[in-house]
Amino acid sequence: MARYLVTSALPYANGPLHLGHLAGAYLPADIFVRFLRMKGEDVLYVCGTDEHGVPITLTAEKQGRTPREVVDEYHEMIRRDFEAFGISFDNFSRTSRPCHHEFAQKVFLDLLAAGYIVERPLSQLHCPSCNRFLPDRYVQGTCPRCGKPGARGDQCESCGSWLEALELQQPICAICGATPGPRETRHWFLKLDMFQDWLRGWLSSREGWRDNVLNYCRGWLDEGLQERAITRDIEWGVPVPLPGAEGKVLYVWFEALLGYVSSTRECLEKRGSGAAWTDYWKNPDCRLVHFIGKDNIVFHAIIEPAILHGLGDYILPWNIPANEFLNIGGQKQSTSRGTAVWMRDYLGRFPADPMRYALTINAPEGRDTEFTWGEFRIRNNELADVLGNFVNRTVSFAAREFEGTIPSSGSPGDAEAALSARARETAVEIDTLISQFRIKAALMSAMSLAREANRYFDSSEPWKTARTDRAKCAGTMAMCLQMVDWLRLAFTPFLPFSAARIREMVPSSADDMESMGTETVAAGTRLGKTAILFEKLDEGFERVFEKAAPDGKASAPPKAKAPERPEGLVSFDYFMKLDLRAGVILSAEPVEGADKLLKLMVDTGDPAPRQVVAGIRKHYDLSSLPGRRVVVVCNLEPAKLRGVDSNGMLLASDGVNGVLLVEPAVSAVPGDRVR
Repeated sequence: MARYLVTSALPYANGPLHLGHLAGAYLPADIFVRFLRMKGEDVLYVCGTDEHGVPITLTAEKQGRTPREVVDEYHEMIRRDFEAFGISFDNFSRTSRPCHHEFAQKVFLDLLAAGYIVERPLSQLHCPSCNRFLPDRYVQGTCPRCGKPGARGDQCESCGSWLEALELQQPICAICGATPGPRETRHWFLKLDMFQDWLRGWLSSREGWRDNVLNYCRGWLDEGLQERAITRDIEWGVPVPLPGAEGKVLYVWFEALLGYVSSTRECLEKRGSGAAWTDYWKNPDCRLVHFIGKDNIVFHAIIEPAILHGLGDYILPWNIPANEFLNIGGQKQSTSRGTAVWMRDYLGRFPADPMRYALTINAPEGRDTEFTWGEFRIRNNELADVLGNFVNRTVSFAAREFEGTIPSSGSPGDAEAALSARARETAVEIDTLISQFRIKAALMSAMSLAREANRYFDSSEPWKTARTDRAKCAGTMAMCLQMVDWLRLAFTPFLPFSAARIREMVPSSADDMESMGTETVAAGTRLGKTAILFEKLDEGFERVFEKAAPDGKASAPPKAKAPERPEGLVSFDYFMKLDLRAGVILSAEPVEGADKLLKLMVDTGDPAPRQVVAGIRKHYDLSSLPGRRVVVVCNLEPAKLRGVDSNGMLLASDGVNGVLLVEPAVSAVPGDRVR
């Protein structure tokens, strides 16, 4: 049994959570941790609010409050939102707690004694109007790298460069707008250059890491690491533990990284085993996994490893699965700019699991992705139509036909054996994919199994055998109820609230995915009350958010201004409204009186086959069509062609070689979305 220490980036306690936070660092970590717990692994999942630094003091000054008042409010707000969304931390701490201050100060002194920290004079911007030195985020200006305005004194969000405030062009004070000038002060520096060669060698030995992490780090190393100041002239923070350093605190990017250790210590002290934190942080067999967004790569893949290596006996990150950004309106979601979909607003109106599904299936694992309410509606309704529909019709039918109990299965046939084998295969797929941090693909595998379950229900036709062959009907429903439980196991890491409700309907003692494909529900067991898992949403449902304001108390998704488009172009949102799915043609027959039309029955992952009329009769032999993979537009308005209903359209090319049907990849299964 492996031991894991899993963390998510510490969220700043200067505002509420938004979807970008959840998609980047918290939801994938929670799914990974829930999966490990199902396997019986020793795993500790720690986090906490980052409560120091300039973002906190800026928020406090803008709101006319103290930093303590700000962090107290937002810590509790963030903690409640995480809990409501199902993020299952073992400990959610705060960097303003004494245990963190003490540990951060000790690390500072240890690195100072080891020669990795040095005191130096520093020229720093000083505001003549505010009469104070300006920490990095108190300064704004033009980025010297990309030339974009709005860069901060620590980082340019446009190009991602890590900056020093003195590098900014046309700097201004973020508080009063005055032009600051340089003055000399003294600060302590982490000698990152001492770790340059070691970091290059260590990073080159990492296996299974995402390219975005390694490539970003190589860029930093190629430029050459330099000493970085780790103290600031500010009142709010962890005081520098040296005489003569009054009014100076440890810079947040240095001390906040140590919050993972202090949160672990706090967690185990609560459990009565305070010394056991070293069983994780100083155990070479423990796997440290950091879930972060790409804007935190430098801190977790360069700064923290350097600090831990400098301390000498701490473990280093085993993997850092950094996600890209989940954008809205083409912009990065941002607390400071108010461009976000706020979790408090969503959770006040809808359950967590549909959003957990939508964010995971659209996860920014390899590239930035875009959130739209139209896409969310499609994903919510997909859950309702596939997973929710199967569970509901199975449990309600069994309750009605078999007096509220699970019937005896009898002797399983070939279809049942195949379905059991597919469940076992799915469990292995999910295990492999989540272990590789391919969370999105793992969820797609679970949904593929749900579609297989619907197809089994349809092909077995229990509504007919209930009248003609009760034994066969009982076997079918026993298999379907068994499949309900296997789907519960498959979806537990992704949809924990829905999985718990499924268990109430179909009682089972199974808790691990290895049970999938084996008997986990017993004949004669009483079924629970049937419930609707997911409510379908109509177009325009998002209007309930329109009157909210993005302040964390009644927040709302922003309305991005639509850019002007050349004539003939369509927006991304417009394109995303198309429900394109992989399908398989089941049967084909001519439409009477039409020499071009064929009536096709197509499996598109729905509970019943979809009837589509297509003008391809002159281009394909009837015998060649059954079994052919196709792409279907599933949300086209229904039409009647020569008196025959058509509920979709096949995609095809039309050129010098005639009409050719577009085919999805061989591995695509009916119902897979095509983008």
